[in-house]
Amino acid sequence: MIVVIGATGNVGRPLLAALPDARPVSRRTGADLADPASLRPAFAGAEALFLMVPGAGGHLDTPAILGEASAAGIKRIVLLSSQAAGTRPGWPSHAPLRTLEDRVKDAVPSWTVLRPGGFASNAFGWAESVRAGRTVAAPYADVALPIVDPDDIAAVAAAALLDERHAGRTYVLTGPEATTPRQRAQAIGEAIGAPVEFVEQSPEEARAQLLGFMPEVVADGTLAILGTPEPQERAVSPDVERVLGRPAGTFAAWARRNAAAFR
Repeated sequence: MIVVIGATGNVGRPLLAALPDARPVSRRTGADLADPASLRPAFAGAEALFLMVPGAGGHLDTPAILGEASAAGIKRIVLLSSQAAGTRPGWPSHAPLRTLEDRVKDAVPSWTVLRPGGFASNAFGWAESVRAGRTVAAPYADVALPIVDPDDIAAVAAAALLDERHAGRTYVLTGPEATTPRQRAQAIGEAIGAPVEFVEQSPEEARAQLLGFMPEVVADGTLAILGTPEPQERAVSPDVERVLGRPAGTFAAWARRNAAAFR
């Protein structure tokens, strides 16, 4: 039995579809990461765990969560971390994830760490403005990053959960090419068959918007990656293709697959 934390999310949903034997865990199932003891029924009898935490997980008692997993006999954990846990390990926005990576490695004999870059599904945040006025607003219009399709993250996670050959590996997951926010807005327009206007926000405007749904340190870390990415954050990683034996999906393909959300 494999337990999937975050089963209703953009990675969890396709991961469940890819696994022949999985137990979904979310607040809808009565389990709450903020209450580690509530995870015991879900962990009972499981051999492997897909673990993701909201935000950077700094507000959670992750040693207690891992303690519940270990007590239940879980031997393998695939952790959804972040590329920035490797590129910016000392930043307050991502240091908790780097710490969690180390704790997972100590908690179980078999582990795999996934470090994706930005998610293509973050573009769902533009859906309302595209539907209402065919516009997209974002900062750093021409800074390119190789964002990744969540379906590819799920496929790599499934491979790591089902195949022991991936144990002890850390995979950086990106798309096959770097694209700018302006280019991604254009790709959405092409997917829906209507032009989409791009409006560049100032960093201050973007920060105010981000603070509406994420902590200050996470907002600042996110803007730093979007505006002044490190060379490694700009680079395309071969790990999706290396694991899956096929190229990573493009943002344009993701937009076509999800065009209904923007119409």
